Amino acid sequence: MYSAIYDEEWAEYFDRLSNEMKERTAKKIKKILEYPHKRHLQKGAKFFVGEIGQNRIIYRIFEQDKTVKFYFVGDHKEYEKWYEKFF
Repeated sequence: MYSAIYDEEWAEYFDRLSNEMKERTAKKIKKILEYPHKRHLQKGAKFFVGEIGQNRIIYRIFEQDKTVKFYFVGDHKEYEKWYEKFF
């Protein structure tokens, strides 16, 4: 199982969520930590994307450290803004 680390902006995104979505996000993080290799953000990208209802969670896997770093969680519009900063 992998351990979780969080980007410095993670708390800002996470705090915007409703309490229900925070619980769902926590459950999704547990699942990701068990098996992190899912769908790439785009072909060849280092980031992965997970879906929680209409929300997206963006993370990256560091195999050497057995860690998963979480960068973003939010709805599709927020996701597009975050995505534009990097690609």
